[in-house]
Parts: sequence; C-alpha cells; structure tokens
Amino acid sequence: MKIIVGGAGSVGRSIISYLSRADNEIVVVDINQERLDEISKEFDLQPVLGSISRPDIQEKIGAAGADMLIAATDNDEANLVACQVAYTLFNVKKKIARVDSEYFLSPLWNTLYNEKSLPVDLVISPDQEIAKTILQILEIPGAKEVYSFADDNVCMVCLKCFQECSLYQFKIEELYQNFPQLHFSVVQILRGGTNFFPKAQENIQLGDEVYILALRQDVNDIIRAFNIGHRSSENVVIFGGNAISYDVARHLEENDTINSIKVITNNIDAAHQMSEHLNKTAVIYGEMMSDVILNDANLSKTDTTIAVTSLDKDNLLLSLLAQYSGVNSTMALVNSRMYDNLTSHISDNILIDRSIVTISKILQDLREVNIVNAYSLGRGFAEVWEVKLKRDTMLEGKPLKDITLPEKCKVIGIERDKKLVFPTGDTTFELDDVLIIVVAPNGIQKVENIFRV
Repeated sequence: MKIIVGGAGSVGRSIISYLSRADNEIVVVDINQERLDEISKEFDLQPVLGSISRPDIQEKIGAAGADMLIAATDNDEANLVACQVAYTLFNVKKKIARVDSEYFLSPLWNTLYNEKSLPVDLVISPDQEIAKTILQILEIPGAKEVYSFADDNVCMVCLKCFQECSLYQFKIEELYQNFPQLHFSVVQILRGGTNFFPKAQENIQLGDEVYILALRQDVNDIIRAFNIGHRSSENVVIFGGNAISYDVARHLEENDTINSIKVITNNIDAAHQMSEHLNKTAVIYGEMMSDVILNDANLSKTDTTIAVTSLDKDNLLLSLLAQYSGVNSTMALVNSRMYDNLTSHISDNILIDRSIVTISKILQDLREVNIVNAYSLGRGFAEVWEVKLKRDTMLEGKPLKDITLPEKCKVIGIERDKKLVFPTGDTTFELDDVLIIVVAPNGIQKVENIFRV
C-alpha cells in the first residue's frame, strides 16, 4: 500500500512508526528539512521537502498512484486543503486529516466533511484521542489499558499482575472455578514481551499483563475480586499545559467524585489561557520538577498524576518523582518507542503511547474489512477488531471451527443480543453478531479475506 503522510512532527512520526512495520510504501512530506532528516534515519521511507497542500508537491510524489493520504501537519487548514487537492486532482481513494481546532471539530459542522464540500473520509484529533484514552483508564482504576466494543457494552482491560493481586499463581481454569459469579474470559497474556492465548492449565505469573474480556458493567467488580489495587482518583495532578491536559481537566471538572484537580505548566501563556477557561482546576505556573512547585501542588496527598508534556523523558521522570512521593497511580505520555524497554522498570506507571492511540483511530480505514472499531494492543503486539456480521455475509450459520484463522489470531468474544458469548469451535455465527477478533500483524491479510463482505 502506498501511503502519503503529510507532516513529520510528533503526530506524523507516530503514524509512520506503526505503518513502517508492515509492507507499506511511505512518502513523508514536510516543510522542515531537519525533521525529514531525522525521520529518514529512523524509518525506511521517501522524504520530500514541501507543503502537502500544494498540487505540484502531490504531483511530484505521485499522489495519483497513492492508496491513502494522511495529512497530519500542525496546520488544520493545510491538512484540509491537502485532502481537497488529493481528491479533486489525483483521485486518492482514502483521505485522512488531522484537525485540532475545536471550531472545525464542532458537531455543528459535521456536514462540512463530504465529497461536495471537504472530501475528508476521516477526521482525527490525536490530542482528543489521547485525552479520551486517559479518561477511560481513570474510569476503571487498576486497569493499564481499556478498550471498548459494541457501543461500550463490552470491555477489554489489561491488568498487571503484582504480588498482592489474586491472579498471581492461579491457573486460568482455577480463576473460573474460584470466581463463578463473574462472567469473564482471560483472552491474552503478555509475558516478557511475548503475547499468547493462554490455555486452561496456564499459570499466571508475577509481572504478567493479563487481558480480560467482559461486559462493561462487570469490569469494576472483576477488578475488585482480583484485588488489583482498586484505588480512587479523587485528587489529580496533571503535568503540562496543552490541549490534552485542558481536555482531561475539563472533563474531570464534570465528575462529582473528583475533589481536586491541579495543572502544573512552565508555559505562562498556557497557564493564563487554562486559568480563564477552567472553573474548578487550580493552574500552577512554574518549573514542574521544582520541590517548591510540587509541594504547592501537595503531591504527597495526590492519588493520580498524569504527565502529558511534549518530552517523553520529562513525563517518565515526573511519574517517577510522583511514585517516590507516594502517588498510587501515575500515567506518562510517550511519543517514541525507544522507551519500550523501560516499561518493566517503572513499576506500575501507565504508559500512554501516542502512536498506538493515534493509529487505533485510523485502523478501520487501513484494513480491507468492515470494521466498527479497531485498536492496536499494548505496544503494538496485535490488533483487536470489532466486526458486525451483515446480511450479505457468507459466514451465517457456519460454526467457528470451520473458519481457519492464522496463528495468533482468534475470535475472543461475540456480543449477541446485549450478552457476551465466549465462543467455542461449535459456536455458529448469526446475523448481527458483533465479533471481537484478536489479529496478529502477520495474519492481517488472511483475516481480512475471511471477514471481508
């Protein structure tokens, strides 16, 4: 697949880092030569200097032969014009635009994005998606990752197995026997950087990251039963003054269970703007790692910290400082995969990977199958798709055992009539079934062929 990416900044880089793992021909366009030089050293791609919105640049890079254009610069107008040019002059099939301005994102202007007006197939706002991911995790204390399916009726959560939790040293089958009142399935385990579908006799080990599928209404009960540190987040400190921190704080202000919200930023302009628009949030201006500032924020009495500055190292260091101060739950935004190896060395700090969050938003357009929702799991070891069976499917009435899925690919759940079914080989597919499928990177094309309608 030939994919043109406009913008080699943090958002463009995050998209490219994921796309480069597959057999894609990637062209990246940016007006900054230094950015292009840096990104071309890290990834196998074609760097082009110029503006993605210019017709001559798109002609130069062969937009007429491209399968997709992703305009991800930090200029909303340039991204929208780039999609218009790609559609009108070069007939690019799929066009995705990054849009950050709340004016363009307002529901009032939804009719703006169509072939007669602005031909954009998908509008993405990475900062909003990151904020949404953070808020979902805050809603389920104890979860490291949260994925929603079937209109939020079904949920998959990742739980880290620490010494005190009830998952430790249990076999999978023993979990089901010891907690018969809970309806759930252990669908994946990530251990030592390797993921696998656990068998009934598999022992859960210390440090495992366990992925559990259940109805959303049951998830908190399951976490409490497993003693996975079900802690409240009544007092929250957010590091960084940007769109992400503003969006998170704004939504937390509407949550009656939150007692205190503080934002710490070293950007005076951001501090003034946030102070003007946030009503219940205390905005603190100063050096974020200063002992004086951290004492003013009463860090030792904080339940949760969220570090979303533009620098990975600052976010990780701030999370470590918070943990040393006794903070129960910490989150750190990372923009680069170079910190993957640090995951196991930063206790239970939750990493929010910009590339994983961003790419999850566009997966349904990347894949050749009718996907309702799609996510990249963990640090990108697999994808999970939500596929609804329509009337023109050839799968109706077929048992699951007649479907040959590639290795490390599996239908882990079926939502049927608002109930969650954990399928066996004899389970037959029915119309309107919502399938939840884990797909390994090397099995994507084969799974697309099976579920393509």
